[in-house]
Amino acid sequence: MTKIKSFLLLFTITVFFASNNLFAQITSSELDTLVEQAMKEFKVAGVAVAVVKDGKIIHERGYGVRSIETKVPVDEHTNFLIASNSKAFTTAALSILVDEGKITWKDKVKKYIPEFKMYNDYVTENFLIEDLLCHRSGLGLGVGDLIFYPDGADFTIDDVVTSFQYFKPVSAFRTQYDYDNLLFVVAGEIIARVSGMTWEQFIETRIMKPLQMHNSGASIKGIKDSSSIATPHSTAGDDNKIRTINLYKKIINGGAGGILSNVDDMSKWMIMQLNQGKYGENLDKQLFSKDRQKEMWTIHTVTNTNNDPRYNTHFSGYGLGWNLTDIKGNLNAFHGGGQPGMLSYVSLIPDLNLGIVILTNTENGGRPLNRAVHHSILDSYLGIEKMDHVSLYSKRINDQKNKSDEVTKNVWKQVALAKDTKITEQDYIGIYEDNWFGKIEIFMKESQLWFKSYRSPKLNGPMYFYKTNTFAIKWEYQDMPCDAFAVFTFDGEGKAKSIKMKGISPNIDFSFDFHDLDLQRVRK
Repeated sequence: MTKIKSFLLLFTITVFFASNNLFAQITSSELDTLVEQAMKEFKVAGVAVAVVKDGKIIHERGYGVRSIETKVPVDEHTNFLIASNSKAFTTAALSILVDEGKITWKDKVKKYIPEFKMYNDYVTENFLIEDLLCHRSGLGLGVGDLIFYPDGADFTIDDVVTSFQYFKPVSAFRTQYDYDNLLFVVAGEIIARVSGMTWEQFIETRIMKPLQMHNSGASIKGIKDSSSIATPHSTAGDDNKIRTINLYKKIINGGAGGILSNVDDMSKWMIMQLNQGKYGENLDKQLFSKDRQKEMWTIHTVTNTNNDPRYNTHFSGYGLGWNLTDIKGNLNAFHGGGQPGMLSYVSLIPDLNLGIVILTNTENGGRPLNRAVHHSILDSYLGIEKMDHVSLYSKRINDQKNKSDEVTKNVWKQVALAKDTKITEQDYIGIYEDNWFGKIEIFMKESQLWFKSYRSPKLNGPMYFYKTNTFAIKWEYQDMPCDAFAVFTFDGEGKAKSIKMKGISPNIDFSFDFHDLDLQRVRK
């Protein structure tokens, strides 16, 4: 009898530990080794990682350096641009206003922004606040992002809310997922108009302050100690060497991607999310209600499901500011973020009361590192057989890069072959204008055709004849690979009358939406 009781006790303990995934938990030392291996593989300067479980921070650590020039180490308080992970903060801010009865998700955007105008009257009149947050507008991927990529342009919120009328839809309203940023900027403007505070003020006073995210800011201005900010890096140059680049400075408002934070503060954010809006030492305070949490984590727009048999995924979609899927029967609310030289990844498994945040300061390598480290941590908690995610993502990114490099090299090889082609520069010189992007000029600079944007000054550079009616533009801005083709059409006298554009690299970031421009010549 005693043996039977002992067996049952042992069996119960085993089941308890297995059901709580404690047997599979990755240790801090294993995580350290994993991150260091990934940093080396993906050429990443600095990383910060935090894991929260059952309401507590069980791992938070910095790795590498804030800058390869200063060599100052990254720690848990080092600030990174979290980019599109700011979208969940915008949604949380709107949730607070919904709880206070100041707005509803079904309110029409025009109620608060009368000048808001979409591509047709029906969509304009029926566009709801929730439509701003779930990527189902009918417009294409990243539409209008040239308004704030690269940074330094002079566009205003008035330009944003009236720009959508000029874009051509790619699908019927509310029928297809296409990721956008501009509509979250519009959401930020609604917060400002309803609350009487700027988006930045609302985020800092109504979210960051209550959660004691004291070292974070809704913008660069909100960071008390600027030395805490990591320097962005890139390996996008021709030599693939890591180099520092300028810190992205957002324009208009940060509703789509303006927040700077660190893994210590982001842990507080994750713990609040995992507690359905509750926070405080005894969870006796509420940032937003349980109902708002449910709405944010309900699929509003269906997306393609990743059929990885290891995770047994059945559904995938976008809620309000969150990607949503299931992994081994567990809900996963997650989001990535990217600004030039800065990448972020946040993943929550509410069924396991588990949260993971990874912040990196290196373009190209940061994204695969984030995914590889995340999946390795997640596998350990789900009890899934170990996989070398670092090698897997390394192969993927190298294959992708090699294909892209081949295309780009061939373009510039063709440019070199065509350098002696005789062209009449005067046929191209002039001012061209797009309805939403404004004016650009083609002119001669030191015997070289040159392109410059009036409203986005970093988009300027020499134009090289490629073939037929097409030129390749080498931008002076090289923080991200975004060189572009300019394709001319001509009038009956052989003079250029319009320009269409597209990126040269197959891996160009979707925010460089040159293809949405329709530049018409307005002056010779």
